[in-house]
Amino acid sequence: MKFVDEFRDPQLAKSLCDRIYSLMATLPYSAQSPLQVMEVCGGHTHTIFKFALDQILPDSIEFVHGPGCPVCVLPQSRLDSFLSLAERDDVILCSFGDAMRVPGKKGSLLEWRAKGADIRIVYSPSDALNLARQNPDKSVVFFALGFETTMPSTAMTLKQAAALNLDNFFVFCQHITITPTLDALLTTTDVRVDAFLLPGHVSMVIGSEPYQFLATKHHKASITTGFEPLDLLQGILMVVEQLVEGRCEIENQYRRVVSDQGNPIALKAMDEVFEPKAESEWRGLGNIPNSGITLKAPYHQFDAERHFNLITETQEDPKDSACGLVLTGQLKPNQCPLFGGQCTPSQPVGALMVSSEGACAAYYQYRREQQQ
Repeated sequence: MKFVDEFRDPQLAKSLCDRIYSLMATLPYSAQSPLQVMEVCGGHTHTIFKFALDQILPDSIEFVHGPGCPVCVLPQSRLDSFLSLAERDDVILCSFGDAMRVPGKKGSLLEWRAKGADIRIVYSPSDALNLARQNPDKSVVFFALGFETTMPSTAMTLKQAAALNLDNFFVFCQHITITPTLDALLTTTDVRVDAFLLPGHVSMVIGSEPYQFLATKHHKASITTGFEPLDLLQGILMVVEQLVEGRCEIENQYRRVVSDQGNPIALKAMDEVFEPKAESEWRGLGNIPNSGITLKAPYHQFDAERHFNLITETQEDPKDSACGLVLTGQLKPNQCPLFGGQCTPSQPVGALMVSSEGACAAYYQYRREQQQ
């Protein structure tokens, strides 16, 4: 397949691996004390396991799974706040499919839909906007979930809603940002990360420059990479080359998609519609300053939390759940006591087992036999 097969070429993969093996032999890492590389994005995690990249690389390199899956870090309290609207007959709730089976305190969106609540799966916020136009007697509430990857589409949809002067379209804003999270991860946790593979989709919007603090403040080699096997192998090679040469920089392997400055049209729309919140709660990670997003004053009329006077109460994660440790790379998914037993894709306890980008879902699909 053109533009896919080129990034899965076995001979190129072998060439990259040979170079990585050669350079790693010159560095002071071993199987007992490996180079720990955090792949921030869950899409990277699934590629690593699907193509067994962790098994063809030296034992002196260990992948650490990060908090770059927005569904995985969705706190139960925020889901429950959104679900509090499900009992209303005058409301249509809209969500991306990934969030439908995330468990809340009183069930999931999918379970509430089975009980008769009007909950629709949409593929974009504009689908929800169209529902609002088609159902003027109902309030349509879109669950705006995601990192900077999905923020531009929500922003553009809100600009369209304002232009149409709709009074029955609302957004429950659960957008979050990646850079404050990585800063908090390195500042407030005990996790050891030697280098980062940065998320390609988020970086497509924000560019490479916002990650500079990883090099200047935290002295971590960091590479923005794509999602094909050769993308990740080249990203690892670029990390190792930096270590060999004594460098600590932010580099961009994914230049066919990501620019240093990001997407100016997307950034402008986001800046017009959104502003940072003082802090935001993350599942398993607690409150992280300046990591959440809310609507600016001109768009308050579309804010579901303001319109419906919704309250979010902080809750603890389910008992025995290790979501926080997995999200911060301190524990492998198959080391969680609930993995594969009490927590499975069909009966999830945590969101990491539900999302198509979740680390637990990746382990369950590709490495279940390694459960410890």
